[in-house]
Amino acid sequence: MTEAPTRISLATRLRNNFLAGLVICAPIAITLWLTWSFVRWADSWVKPYIPARYNPDSYLNFAVPGFGLLIALIVITIIGFLGKNLIGRSVVNLGEQVLNRTPLVRGLYKSLKQIFETVLKEQGTPFNKAALIEYPSVGLWSLVFIATDAKGEIASKFDAMGRDMVACFMPPTPVPTAGFLVFVQREKIVPLDMSAEDAAKIVISVGLVTPPEGGPVATTRKGRKAAEPMPVVIES
Repeated sequence: MTEAPTRISLATRLRNNFLAGLVICAPIAITLWLTWSFVRWADSWVKPYIPARYNPDSYLNFAVPGFGLLIALIVITIIGFLGKNLIGRSVVNLGEQVLNRTPLVRGLYKSLKQIFETVLKEQGTPFNKAALIEYPSVGLWSLVFIATDAKGEIASKFDAMGRDMVACFMPPTPVPTAGFLVFVQREKIVPLDMSAEDAAKIVISVGLVTPPEGGPVATTRKGRKAAEPMPVVIES
């Protein structure tokens, strides 16, 4: 005997339609809000320094969003162009000498400059690869981003112990803007084939968004063996 189809109530249909609309609208709305907030933030920093005769807000009846951001991009590009020639480098070096001789400021400036040089100039190196490490204890795995090989004094200390260590960044969930720096032995790292963007989606979504399987992933499920560690190659 054929069973009668289950009737869906009006309230259930309305709820399902609302959830479907929320899935469509929420990402768009949040993306637009974040973009608009960034544009307004950039305008609030730059526009006060633009002379009134060059600022369209001074002779228009409405504000021009993004004009400050556009000016900032143009100025930064021009400074970068001038900084590459002889005269520009001389001016930049003079400014750096002044900052390096200023107490309190010199430490902050050196740290920020080193961070930006590492992230922007060493293309392909910073946080470009995702991996798994067994942390915080045996049987528990954490998602990390591979930064670089251990360098300097830290590398020499590890070399004295006969250990090849790799610096990894472990982001927290669901906001991966702050985290932990951990040094892991290369052979204990399980690299992932997924991109850093896909790995970030897993962290932000608390594991709800998972990209298609593209490589060996270590697992701790009963009856299944974790994938064998693969060599970690860091591009320079």
